[in-house]
Amino acid sequence: MAKLSNEELLDVFKEMTLLELSEFLKQFEETFDVTAAAPAAVAVAPAGGAGAAEAAEEQDEFDVVLESAGDKKIQVIKVVREIVSGLGLKEAKELVEGAPKPVLEKVDKEKAEEAKGKLEESGAKVSLK
Repeated sequence: MAKLSNEELLDVFKEMTLLELSEFLKQFEETFDVTAAAPAAVAVAPAGGAGAAEAAEEQDEFDVVLESAGDKKIQVIKVVREIVSGLGLKEAKELVEGAPKPVLEKVDKEKAEEAKGKLEESGAKVSLK
């Protein structure tokens, strides 16, 4: 098997949907027994007491996580497709049925709040992280 360069790998990842990339990440973590979130946790840990509290208050990137679809799954799927550009019906359905899953990652507070509001209006339970 030919070795791919970093640029070639990035091109492959750009072609993937959010759901496919999420599944790849899980498989990668299981295969190599690693966690992608570990470096962020290590970077925050040394900050300590007051510094960590200030960092939490000044958070500028949020993940919108769908906790459950609730009773109106079809409405939630429609809203997920509206929020996540380029997501097909099948991918949106799999995302909603596989809750809890991130719908949006590393978005600004305004966009995260807007997405959370739309999802909650459709009957979903959502959290921001």
